[in-house]
Amino acid sequence: QDETGAYLIDRDPTYFGPILNYLRHGKLIINKELAEEGVLEEAEFYNIASLVRLVKERIRDNENRTSQGPVKHVYRVLQCQEEELTQMVSTMSDGWKFEQLISIGSSYNYGNEDQAEFLCVVSRELNNSTNGIVKEPSEKAKILQERGSRM
Repeated sequence: QDETGAYLIDRDPTYFGPILNYLRHGKLIINKELAEEGVLEEAEFYNIASLVRLVKERIRDNENRTSQGPVKHVYRVLQCQEEELTQMVSTMSDGWKFEQLISIGSSYNYGNEDQAEFLCVVSRELNNSTNGIVKEPSEKAKILQERGSRM
């Protein structure tokens, strides 16, 4: 404590930024250049148990992500008509995620109406094997795959 009553804490200010921001708004934000282990040390020094748990979780998640190797994706392009679009997107499951919608015009004429045609690009993380066991797609996924191959 100095003559004005201020306390001197001799710690690295680089790692104190995330601690201070956490205390201000309750969210853990760490710059990519900053080592999470350093933030963990500071959180432990200041005895902020909730922050210690958050940082340890983040470190564990990052270790799990890197031990699994790079994430690979499978992409599919499905052709559909305007009236089928909402149903197709709303029934996506088993990890399929909408990526992009491409209008390919309205070259088809069904009955009296000119229907717009679209290409719908979807993706999914490639994760077919766990500990050497190959997972089979669910029945719903098989139906969607069959439906998509007919479009």
